[in-house]
Amino acid sequence: MKAILTVHNLASDLVTTIWTPVFVAIFLAIIAYAFWPRNKAVFDKAAHLPLREE
Repeated sequence: MKAILTVHNLASDLVTTIWTPVFVAIFLAIIAYAFWPRNKAVFDKAAHLPLREE
């Protein structure tokens, strides 16, 4: 049986080989940014914004 190249097969291969690692890397970068100790003060200030009375 001969393999048939279709748009679906090419798209599936592209997603699994290129985009999945790219999105995992982006996700890990966001997580690292959120938990980086230097950003704690900024996030604490942003967390209190809804409770602040002006």
